[in-house]
Amino acid sequence: MWSNVLYIDLDTGEHQVKDRADLFDKYLGGTGVATQLLLEECPPGTDPFSPEAPIIFSIGPLNTIFPCVSKTVSMFKSPMTGELGESHAGGRLSMAMRFAGYDSIVIKGRAEKPCYLSIHDNEVKLKDATSIWNVSSVEVIGKILRQVEPGKGRRSIMRIGEAGVNMVRYANVNVDTYRHFGRLGLGAVFGSKNLKAIVISGTEDVEIPDIAPYSKMYNKLYDAVVDTEVMDKYHDLGTAANINVLNQLKGLPTRNLKQSGFENAENISGEYFADNLLLRKIACSNCPIGCIHIAMLKTTFQKGHEFEVNHISYDYELIYSLGTNLGINLAEDVLRLIERCERYGLDIMSTGGVLAWATESYERDLITPPDTLGIALRWGDTNSYLKMID
Repeated sequence: MWSNVLYIDLDTGEHQVKDRADLFDKYLGGTGVATQLLLEECPPGTDPFSPEAPIIFSIGPLNTIFPCVSKTVSMFKSPMTGELGESHAGGRLSMAMRFAGYDSIVIKGRAEKPCYLSIHDNEVKLKDATSIWNVSSVEVIGKILRQVEPGKGRRSIMRIGEAGVNMVRYANVNVDTYRHFGRLGLGAVFGSKNLKAIVISGTEDVEIPDIAPYSKMYNKLYDAVVDTEVMDKYHDLGTAANINVLNQLKGLPTRNLKQSGFENAENISGEYFADNLLLRKIACSNCPIGCIHIAMLKTTFQKGHEFEVNHISYDYELIYSLGTNLGINLAEDVLRLIERCERYGLDIMSTGGVLAWATESYERDLITPPDTLGIALRWGDTNSYLKMID
C-alpha cells in the first residue's frame, strides 16, 4: 500500500524516490524496513561520522491509521557504540512523512556547508543553515524555521543544538520541541553531515479503501486504549508516577546506582510535579493518551521582579537521571538541569549517567579538580552540575 523511499544525497543535493515494495512486503513495520535499509546502505567498518554512514527514518503501515501508532524509527550507526543505533520519536513526524508521501527516508553524504533539509511533498531542497548553525538553543531554531517554512499543522521539525554541532557522542535530535531521538548519538551524526535540521510537511490524504469496517476497528481500539487504568496513569501523572512506586519497592536509581531508594523522593515525585509545577498536557499526533507533561519553571533573571518562564517536559527517566541519581532534592532544580540539557540538545539520560559517574569518581578521588576544570562535584549540588553541562 505504501512503499516509497526518499533517497537524499547531501554531497550533491540530489534526491530520488524509489518504490521499495520488496522491503515493505517482506519486513515488519518501520523498524524492519529501516534495519534492512541500514544493512544495504552501511557496509561493515563504516565510520559513524563518515559521509557514507546513512541516517534512516521509517514508519510502518499502521502509522496515522490507528490510535497510538505515532512513532517514527531512526536507524543509524551509533557513534557511541559503533553498532546499530535505533531510536524512536513521536510528535508530528510520522504524520508529516505520511502526508508527504514517504514511508522511509535515507540520507547520505556530507553537505559542503551548514544546511537544513526542506521536504514538502515532492519538493526536496537543501537550504543554507549558516545563519542558524551556531544557534545553541533548539527552541529558538524551531521558532526560526516555523517562520520561514510552510506546512503549518502538517509539519514536523527536527533539529540539533550545540551538542550535535560539536558532535558530542550522546547529542540528541529534537523533534517538535517536546519529543526526541534521544539515545545513541543521532544528533552527532547530523552534525557530522553539516545537517542542522529537517523540515517535513505534505498535503497528501490518507485513503481508506473500506471505511465501515475500518471505523469499527478504530473505535474498538480507541476504546480499549482510553478506557483503562493504564491510560489514566499515563495521562494523569505520566511515567513520573513511578518515582514514588519504585522508591517504595527499593528500585529507584540513586547516586550513581549506589543506592536503590532516595530519602527525598516525595519532593521530586510525579505527584509533586503535578500538584505544583504542571502547566499542561499534550499528545503526539494520532494519539489519544496525552502523556507529555509540561512543567512551568519561573526564574529570576534580573532585580525588580523580572522573570523568565520556561516550559519544560518531564517524565520518570528524566527525573531519576537528573534527580535521584544525582541526589537532587528539589523538583525545580531537576527542571533547571533538564532545561540546560534541552537547550544544548544533549540526551538527558546519558548526561545524567555521565554526571553521576563523575560525581562518584570525584568522591573516590579517581578524578580530581584538574579533570573537572576546577568544578567540585558533590551529590545534590545543582549549580556545579549546571557548570559541568555548560
